[in-house]
Amino acid sequence: MSEAVFLPVILAGGSGERFWPLSRRHRPKQFLTLDETGRSLLQATSDRLSVLSGSPEQVMVVTGGEYRTQVLEQLPDMPVENLIVEPVARDTAPAVLYAALRVAQEAPEAVMGVFPADHRITNPMAFGRAVRRAIEVAHSTGQLVTLGITPTFPATGYGYIQRGELLQGGELPAYRVSRFTEKPDAETARTLVADGRYTWNSGMFLWRVGAILDAFRQYQPEMYAQLSEALARGRSPGGIRGVFPQVQKISIDYAILEKSDEVAVIPAEFGWDDLGDWNALERLLKGEGQNVSVGRHVSLDTGGAILYTTRGDDLIATIGLEDVVVVRTDEVTLVVRKDRTQDIKKVVQQLKAHPELERFA
Repeated sequence: MSEAVFLPVILAGGSGERFWPLSRRHRPKQFLTLDETGRSLLQATSDRLSVLSGSPEQVMVVTGGEYRTQVLEQLPDMPVENLIVEPVARDTAPAVLYAALRVAQEAPEAVMGVFPADHRITNPMAFGRAVRRAIEVAHSTGQLVTLGITPTFPATGYGYIQRGELLQGGELPAYRVSRFTEKPDAETARTLVADGRYTWNSGMFLWRVGAILDAFRQYQPEMYAQLSEALARGRSPGGIRGVFPQVQKISIDYAILEKSDEVAVIPAEFGWDDLGDWNALERLLKGEGQNVSVGRHVSLDTGGAILYTTRGDDLIATIGLEDVVVVRTDEVTLVVRKDRTQDIKKVVQQLKAHPELERFA
C-alpha cells in the first residue's frame, strides 16, 4: 500500500471562556501565548503539524468569521485558501464535515487529521511518533482513529475511552474502542483509571477522508446532505453561508464516534495538556515555590495560589489565601477558588446577558 498523504486540520473556533478574562470574545484562548516560547497555542499547534505534513501549506484551519484575520496574521505561511470559515459555530461535527468535504475536493485519498488549536504538547518527538502511527492505522484499516492519552490522575474534566480487542500490535498498538465515557464524577474517574483499560479522550482524530465521509452518510445523513449540497452551490443563497446556521449543533463524538463500530484508539504519552482552565497554568509553570505567578506577586500566608497579571509592572498582593486563582487584566480582575474554575463560563454568560456588561465578556 502506498504511503498516505497527510492533511491536518486545526479546529480554532472555540471561545475559550474558562480562561476568561485573559481569553475574551475578540481574542480567545487559541491566540494567546501562555508559556515562555513566544508562540501562541495556535502557532505551536501549526508548528507541530507542519513538521508531520511536510509544510505549513499542507495545514488547514477551521475558524469563525470573527477570527479570520487573527488566524492569517498568526499563520502567515498558510495559504489563505486553507482557511475554512464557519458562518456560525455549530460544534465540532459540522466543522469536521465541512473540512472533510473540502479536503475531499483536493485529495480524496488523503488521511485527514483533526486537532484542537489549544492543546499543549511537551514531547513533540513522541507526539510525532503517535501521529505517524495513527496515519498508518487509519490508512491501512479504514478505521476512525483517535489518540488516547494514558491517564496520570483521575481527571473529571476529560472524557474516557475504553479499549477493546487488539487491532494492530507493535510499539504503539491500536485497539478497537469498546466505549466512550463522558466526563465522570471523581469516584467514577478513580475507578476508570484503576481499571487500566481507559485512556483520556484527547479530541485528536485521524481517518481516511473517505472513511469519515462514509460515516457521516451513515450516521448523519441529513447533515451530510445539507453541507455537501451547500458546498456544491458555492456562493449562492443555498450555499454554505445560508445553510450552515440550520445544521444541527453536535460534537463529532456524539454525532459519529459513539455510533460507529469502526473506531480505534492508540494509547500514547507525549506530555499532553488540553489547557482547559486556569488550573492548567499550575501544571505548565509549577516550580519550587508554594504559588505560581506570572507578574509581580507579594504574599503573606498564601499557598497553592495561581496569580496572573497581563502587565509586568502591576503587583498582586495576597494575604491568608489558599488554593485560589487571581487574574488581573487591564479592565477585569478575577478571583476564584481553584475548585470552581469550571464555573467561569457561567460568569461570562451572565456578562453576555447584560448589555451594560457585555463588553467585559
